[in-house]
Amino acid sequence: MAADPIAETVVSLMPRARTELSELVAFRSVADPAQFPKSECEAAAVWVADALRAEGFQDVAVLDTPDGTQSVYGLLPGPAGAPTVLLYAHYDVQPPLDESAWQTPPFELTERDGRWYGRGSADCKGGFVMHLLALRALKAADGVPVNVKVIVEGSEEQGGGGLERYAEQHPELLTADAVVIGDAGNFRAGVPTATATLRGMTMLRVQIDTLEGNLHSGQFGGAAPDALAALIRVLDSLRAEDGSTTVDGLPGTDGWTGLDYPEADFRADAKVLDGVGLIGDGSVADRIWARPAVTVLGIDCPPVVGATPSVQASARALVSLRVAPGQDSVEVTKLLTAHIEKHTPWGARVTVEQSGQGQPFRADTTSPAYAAMAEAMEVAYPGQRMQIAGQGGSIPLCNTLAELYPSAEVLLIGLSEPDAQIHAVNESVSPDELRRLSIAEAHFLVKYAQSKQV
Repeated sequence: MAADPIAETVVSLMPRARTELSELVAFRSVADPAQFPKSECEAAAVWVADALRAEGFQDVAVLDTPDGTQSVYGLLPGPAGAPTVLLYAHYDVQPPLDESAWQTPPFELTERDGRWYGRGSADCKGGFVMHLLALRALKAADGVPVNVKVIVEGSEEQGGGGLERYAEQHPELLTADAVVIGDAGNFRAGVPTATATLRGMTMLRVQIDTLEGNLHSGQFGGAAPDALAALIRVLDSLRAEDGSTTVDGLPGTDGWTGLDYPEADFRADAKVLDGVGLIGDGSVADRIWARPAVTVLGIDCPPVVGATPSVQASARALVSLRVAPGQDSVEVTKLLTAHIEKHTPWGARVTVEQSGQGQPFRADTTSPAYAAMAEAMEVAYPGQRMQIAGQGGSIPLCNTLAELYPSAEVLLIGLSEPDAQIHAVNESVSPDELRRLSIAEAHFLVKYAQSKQV
């Protein structure tokens, strides 16, 4: 078999990729100033902008978006008449959670057992490095055959919607024939995968108040309405006995008809403890890709250590609901809010505040771009055919782009396979996946350009 110059170049660039990812991971770019200084995100944005300029991008700009965060844009012109491809990633990351639970520091890229560990290494700073590798490999070969736009978001993880609103206000900025979202992942390491559906998302802060202040549980307990107990009842009402999500008025959805996800594999991927059952019914793929799912993300209440014998006057929770493809997040938010208000017991005062929202997404897998990506994946993963899977997470920008540019073909690939443990402690990226997907993206750009030639 003839040597692949693109693959050879990517291999030669991997040490540089590790250095750059290490620099990028070092920024504590959590887009929440209550947890980390805003300057960390600003510094990461400057790093991304400098990296684009170094690659010859024009019109590089750090965009101030309506949610107070920054996204980075750049344009790399291609041959006259070539199609335009938009490459997406995000530099903001999830909080590290319990830093003591990390085996190595979360903001220090560390190699262990053949993987690179660090917050954002897979989700999604590694996605930006993947784009850089693909473009560098093409420039070292015959040149980049398409016009390339890059947009790197600064608040994807917080769901602030800044980039979506900015794109709506400046619809000419991100116009493209095809969009490659580098924020998804293979079904598992070594299995080339394009993600065809995403669940949407809504997040609500729920506060329940029952008393003017806490009361002695011995003197008043048994008659005084306990806000924490009321909140627990509300949260429990969101699940059926088997753990399925139940929201009054929320319609059922179709099942998943694509790639199967065996229960044994899911248990291993999710690290479910022995003897603990999965929740819900239907296939695993139905439950995580095609149906809504509620999660209680956090509760404000007294910690066990230091708690006093008191009836709680107030309690608060952050509730997330993943919205199934085909459903409308706005309508689902209304249903969830009404459900919470209806199921709040004892006439307690309940306040519901929305803190994030994004629509679900479904791609057209019959488009020329998918055919080009399937061919490219076979080059990067010899002997493997590209699989089509869903993803339970949300990337709100996908729907915004689909609405702004109806003719654009949207593909989702990336580094967040199950072993990456994104959003958890000890997040990591497989350098082999980074290498292969960079090769795949480079070949995709070549094949997509060829498909558009008259």
